[in-house]
Amino acid sequence: MRRRFKSAKLQRIDDILEKTLKKYHIPLKTEDRHLQDPWLQAVGVRIAAQTKPDCINKAVLFVKVANSAWLQQLHFMKREIIEKFNDLHPTEPVKDIFFAIGEIAAPAAVKTDQVYSADEMPALKARDKKMIEKSLSAIADEELRDILKRAMTKEIIRRRMMEKQQAR
Repeated sequence: MRRRFKSAKLQRIDDILEKTLKKYHIPLKTEDRHLQDPWLQAVGVRIAAQTKPDCINKAVLFVKVANSAWLQQLHFMKREIIEKFNDLHPTEPVKDIFFAIGEIAAPAAVKTDQVYSADEMPALKARDKKMIEKSLSAIADEELRDILKRAMTKEIIRRRMMEKQQAR
């Protein structure tokens, strides 16, 4: 009996090539590195995490986008992005941007937690401790309760430290 194969989801050839070359540790420069900084400054960190400028060809900037929702949103912002990008990248002015769905690498994790010495570590207030205990009292699993307690404590301390820094 003949085997039947499920029809594969269509993929762009450049995405397939990039994955294959990466698998075999063959370097391939698929995007212009000089576009990264102006793109980041033009669109901001949040959008840049979901997009990747690929190249400029005939005054058209080609940008890979993580998904269709971002593609749609960026389409509405196109004129504004072109203006900002051209201000930051005057050597190659862009007249249009072509957005296409592609694979976007996850941004490198940035460690935002600060390490405090024992005397710098802010202590929780009594009301915070009561709130944590009250919130966790309904959880029967001791291990889960302990994990949530540590997470809640860390978040409260992080917020207190941010408040201190903003007050300065």
